[in-house]
Amino acid sequence: MSGPITVVGTGTGAPPGEDVLAGADLVVGGRRHLDAVRLPEGAERIVLGPLAPALDAIEEYVAEERRVVVLASGDPGFFGIVRALAERFGPRRLEVLPGVSSVAAAFARLGLTWDDAVVVSAHGRDPRTAVNVCRAHPKVAVLTGPGAGPAELGAALARTAPGRVLVVASALGDPVRERVERVGPAEAAVRDWGAAVSVVLCLEEARLPGRVRTLAGPPRRPAGWALDEGDFAHRDSMITKFEVRALALARLGPRVGDLVWDVGSGSGSVAVECARLGAAVSAVEKAGDGAARIRANAAAHGVDVHVVHGTAPEALDGLDDPDAVFVGGGGRELADIVGVCARRARRSVVVAMAALDRVPAARAALTDAGFACDGVLLQSSRLAPLPGDVTRLAATNPVFLLWGVRPRISDVEGVAQ
Repeated sequence: MSGPITVVGTGTGAPPGEDVLAGADLVVGGRRHLDAVRLPEGAERIVLGPLAPALDAIEEYVAEERRVVVLASGDPGFFGIVRALAERFGPRRLEVLPGVSSVAAAFARLGLTWDDAVVVSAHGRDPRTAVNVCRAHPKVAVLTGPGAGPAELGAALARTAPGRVLVVASALGDPVRERVERVGPAEAAVRDWGAAVSVVLCLEEARLPGRVRTLAGPPRRPAGWALDEGDFAHRDSMITKFEVRALALARLGPRVGDLVWDVGSGSGSVAVECARLGAAVSAVEKAGDGAARIRANAAAHGVDVHVVHGTAPEALDGLDDPDAVFVGGGGRELADIVGVCARRARRSVVVAMAALDRVPAARAALTDAGFACDGVLLQSSRLAPLPGDVTRLAATNPVFLLWGVRPRISDVEGVAQ
């Protein structure tokens, strides 16, 4: 049974007809939505600001079985007010009449499909997730908000993904004020965009998907990881072996919206695998030929990796704070590098070492930064052929893998209690 709350998405076209509002005792919505309609005689109206007072007022009308109409932008079930209303009153009390979402309208203006787009909301949220998604994926729609609009997105992407194209859609559906503009990140960063921006599309046109899709949303996660060393270009076997990479990826936990650093990246095998799993990645490598090799490996696997040609820890100064860090090189500076990474990582740091002597200093750097530290010595033997159609075991070099995990606030509070 539909309840007394009707939620109307105004879409990107004309306001709802009077028949939708007929019989309403209370109409709730943004000022521009309310000003665009004629209220039924005797109906009260509430201009949406803070959501809690409006929900309290709606509850009073619902308790008396009086009819409420809520006006919202676009499709109110898509990052919209339907969630809050359903949590408060239950979905069976709602009659939802969706309009065309700003995301659908923006892609329609460009003549592009959006079943293969990643959609992320930065409205009232930390914009770093939206930035990381834009870096990692070729087709992204960002729902903007104060402090997380085209200028902020452009400033972040100009440093790490300057080749992206931003499509800024403003006042969609307004016959006079609608604007759809294509700009680069650097230009977006210095423009005053005002408050009418509806959505920003971030495109890497060279990587736009073109295949027929079965599932909507971002490409499916790869069927496997810890790829064979032969899947990467590398120099003199200087590459993180797949056994080590498998456990490192498990401890890093790369996912959509994350930023991962791969420090001392070498061939970029860890960086590429993290990018294949949906994370944004910055790979730091001091050798010029190594930096070129990382770019080539990223291109071969169809992912984007931000490559920094420089020496850690100094090269880390200009990077955004990561969620997770893999340190695969560092030499005598390893402890200093791990310390810098641990101070800035939001979740975890993983360190791979061949030298026994460097394990204590790396472990101390993690624990001194407040991380819970653990580790393992990985020794593996692979099947290898012998003459006569028989097989032997060929040992690989042992590697120490340490990882540190930043305790969650709840964990710390639990210990304190």
